[in-house]
Amino acid sequence: MKHSAIVRGIAVLTAIIGLALVAQPVSAQVKLGYVNSETILKELPEAKEAQQKLETIVKGWQDELEKMSKDLQAKYEDYQKKSAMWTEAAKQAEQKKLIDQEQKVNQYRTDKFGQQGELAMQREKMMTPIREKILRTIEVVAKDQQVSFMFDKAGDVLLLYADKSADYTYEVLNRLIKDLKSEAKPAKPAGKK
Repeated sequence: MKHSAIVRGIAVLTAIIGLALVAQPVSAQVKLGYVNSETILKELPEAKEAQQKLETIVKGWQDELEKMSKDLQAKYEDYQKKSAMWTEAAKQAEQKKLIDQEQKVNQYRTDKFGQQGELAMQREKMMTPIREKILRTIEVVAKDQQVSFMFDKAGDVLLLYADKSADYTYEVLNRLIKDLKSEAKPAKPAGKK
């Protein structure tokens, strides 16, 4: 999520909470809760698996980038050793090759690791369904616990105080794991106990 969207979200959330607190009758209680999404993502098996897949992909790209960089460095060192014996035209031709190869290395780095690169796309592709599932589960837990507002302690929302009894991180995580286990169980054949 981009910084400006987070700031807008915080402003809207603050306004909503303020209105809710003012609009509530004295006897009604607004219940607040929070989760730590970093903890959920670190401990949720699906998220761990996605992170391991990403790390495997990244390792391959890093190895290729290192190989390309070493090759470029070796060619540059070779150029420095031999260029004194070359004609000006030969030097320029070799310099152009080195510049072209350096541009290819930089382009590869940008294509794989840049802001709009393959890593960002793969992360979004793998993590979006997991984040959506977490958000749905947070909503279920909030409704079960009759929580009016749920904050993310890991986000940019400043949380100055948090009573541990309002922490629903592990309730959300446990429900996600329970749902994952129930999804993994094979269906029992009809007519058998």
